[in-house]
Amino acid sequence: MLRPMKEALGAATSWRVREVGDGNLNLVFIVESGGGSLVVKQALPYARVVGDSWPMSLDRTFFEFHALTRLEARDPGRLPKLLHFDEDQALLVMEYLHPHIILRKALAEDALFPQLGAHLGRYLARTLFRGSDLAMKTADRKSDLALFSRNVELTGITEDLFFTDPFMIHPRNRHTPGLEESARAAREDMDLKLAARTLKARFCSCAETLLHGDLHTGSIMVTETDSRVIDAEFAVYGPMGFDIGSLLGNFWLAFFAQRGHHAAGTAEQRGRWILHVVQTIWDVFVAEFSTLWHRERTGILGGREFFEDAQGLLGSNIALQQQLKEIWLDSLGFAGIEMHRRILGLAHAAELETIADEGQRAACERRALIMGRALAVNRASLPDIGSVNSLAADIDGL
Repeated sequence: MLRPMKEALGAATSWRVREVGDGNLNLVFIVESGGGSLVVKQALPYARVVGDSWPMSLDRTFFEFHALTRLEARDPGRLPKLLHFDEDQALLVMEYLHPHIILRKALAEDALFPQLGAHLGRYLARTLFRGSDLAMKTADRKSDLALFSRNVELTGITEDLFFTDPFMIHPRNRHTPGLEESARAAREDMDLKLAARTLKARFCSCAETLLHGDLHTGSIMVTETDSRVIDAEFAVYGPMGFDIGSLLGNFWLAFFAQRGHHAAGTAEQRGRWILHVVQTIWDVFVAEFSTLWHRERTGILGGREFFEDAQGLLGSNIALQQQLKEIWLDSLGFAGIEMHRRILGLAHAAELETIADEGQRAACERRALIMGRALAVNRASLPDIGSVNSLAADIDGL
């Protein structure tokens, strides 16, 4: 480990180290010297958010290393550069992203990021398409599927914390005081619980592509001109809509948090910008995915001859629209469940958590839960991203 660090930083006697991790699982250090800077991320043998009462394997660093290398290859420049991986010490050394800031924190403030939506839309299209049977060689894809199927521990956390715990009484759950009725309603809402179960089955059984697995506004770092995706230890094969829905759900949570952070006029302005980013993410995703469909559809599910021989481009476009419709419905459903688990489950969203006034926070979260239920239960009635953003705006005006 010391060799790549010495090459980047110079002699160890000049290093300055500070721990900056604020996530749920790992330690993160920034190491600086007069010669440069880098980040060291190390897994703990337990879940940091709970403590040593929740022991965990250190294998998650192995899966994060392999996920980062694959995702970077599929959308070059959108992830931090990896400098070193030490499997025995469960440790990654990587590029220090500076002056980047965590997007989750920025969304509670007043910064704007003009290229954010386009960056994330292309990232989603490229990584999800290129990691699937639409593009990958069969042997490579099945080898990777076997590798990431071993990420059992973190996948199990997703299955429980995302789809199950928020909809039952569980000691890991917590919520803002004043949301007791909303939590009870979610536990007793059979339509919502059936939607959560259906989406959980989809997540568990649809090995469609390699997912980041925990893509939210806390796993993105930004400047005005750059956006980077970090923290891929939850990587697993699953449905394309899971990453999209997880991300969009967190943007909608940030939208509903604006009233808790800003005066009315500023909250409205910030909210409009967040909805514009959501619109851009989806529009760019569809455009880029469609381009890749026509240019890079060479995998086992590519089906170029299957469609083109019979009906030419028309048949290919019909299949593309069918694929996009499936992704759309999955994305809305997963977004709705994500919004519930970030309010009623264990791991919350800082955009809402940092609203100091508990009454104001609870009011913002109630509106977000209304939106989340609509996405999970009534997703088939929402035809496009504009209608979903309009729904969010209407709910926020309640």
